[in-house]
Amino acid sequence: MNPRIAAILVLLLAVLGGSAVLVYRQQHALEPSNVGTLGRPLLKGLAAPAIAAIRIAGAKSILTLEHKGKDWVIDERGGFPADFDKVRAFVFEALELKIGQSESIGAQDRARLQLLEPDKGDGAGTLVEFRAASGKPLAGLLIGKKYFKQAPADPATAGADGRFVLLPTNPGTVYVVSDPLVQATARSAAWIDKSGISAQKVKILEVQLAGEQPWKIERARNGAPWVLAGARAGEKVEVTKANSASYSLSLLELADVAPSGTSAQSAGFDKPTATISATTFDGLRYGFTVGRLEGNNYYLRFTREGESDNKKDTARLAREQALVPYTLLVAKSKLDDTLKKRSELLEEKK
Repeated sequence: MNPRIAAILVLLLAVLGGSAVLVYRQQHALEPSNVGTLGRPLLKGLAAPAIAAIRIAGAKSILTLEHKGKDWVIDERGGFPADFDKVRAFVFEALELKIGQSESIGAQDRARLQLLEPDKGDGAGTLVEFRAASGKPLAGLLIGKKYFKQAPADPATAGADGRFVLLPTNPGTVYVVSDPLVQATARSAAWIDKSGISAQKVKILEVQLAGEQPWKIERARNGAPWVLAGARAGEKVEVTKANSASYSLSLLELADVAPSGTSAQSAGFDKPTATISATTFDGLRYGFTVGRLEGNNYYLRFTREGESDNKKDTARLAREQALVPYTLLVAKSKLDDTLKKRSELLEEKK
């Protein structure tokens, strides 16, 4: 080989080799510092069958979900049933959490990412603890700010790409997980089954609003015209309003359940906003006491008497009966059509 060509080939090999080294170094410089742990389970060793309770501590409240027999209940709500599907889904979300990016973190950054303990005021996060039947903690997770790949216009309402979290056993390291963990909240409203009360096919409806004249409407059969009890000459019930007043009682979804120990006075049952009585064609009689309005929700208690003629309603009636001991909260909008003054039910005179 020509000595000059051989020298050029040697030079090219040297240059190419140096470039390869440079590219290798650049690629490894872009890799996360925790490349060895990426994709590993965050709550290593946690198993679903061992979880008997989940304690969630927020900045203002604490909620404890307990496994009782085949059901999950909310301890701070007097054993009110939790939505089994929501609890199960949350447990599997926790088990599926994988380590994403991780970095060392100091106290100042923990506050900025809302990863301080729940009792630390500003900068506090939400602490989730999974416990065994003995009460022994199995695993814990402190959940902080939402994580966004791109800054949204309104972080408070935007759907997140993940969450900043840390393990209480390792408070010096923050992790990013790809699950936004929306269900991780101490609000009981997020955990209950919203299925409520369904007084179907009302035959007689009586309403007494505080400080107003009571009224009563009834009909001979389902679908027949409504008749206003004690109607004076020229007074006639407007069909759509009467139908709405009765039909609303078949769709009373729950907004929330009041904390254990809520007194009749604090709920406004000593001076109720209204009382409602509804008798159905199936032989049931519902009694409702509507307490005070808190925010957009009324406090509500109800009773039910009689036996249904419809055997297909067994599951619904059992679910309703389980609600009787509790003080419930129902959205104002669900009761607006029923809580009308007597004059508002009448047809307008032409």
